[in-house]
Amino acid sequence: MKGTALGFFLWTVCGAVFIGIGIFSLFAKKPLGFWANAETFAVDDVKGYNRALGKLWTVYGAAFILLGLPLLAGQNSPLIVLVSVPGVMAATIAAMCVYTLVIEKKYRGKEKKTEG
Repeated sequence: MKGTALGFFLWTVCGAVFIGIGIFSLFAKKPLGFWANAETFAVDDVKGYNRALGKLWTVYGAAFILLGLPLLAGQNSPLIVLVSVPGVMAATIAAMCVYTLVIEKKYRGKEKKTEG
């Protein structure tokens, strides 16, 4: 297997893991977290929240794979630095913004205040 094909294959495996997380999210019964090592907030509509999170991860994984296409141009291709690296950074920031500004805002449950 040529080096370019091997590199793209490994890149695609990483993207497939993100898509797998998205598919797992679609069928999860408990609300899944987006941030590592952070507790999930109280969710009103668990099914809708997990569906939205699943779509986010699936779209991110597909975009990740597409951004790896310049790897097929060769090891020293400037497209890797000009397209793949900034593209992945932009896609990651966009995913964080969509989660924080759209998904979390829509599905965050109303915190019940306890009087003591």
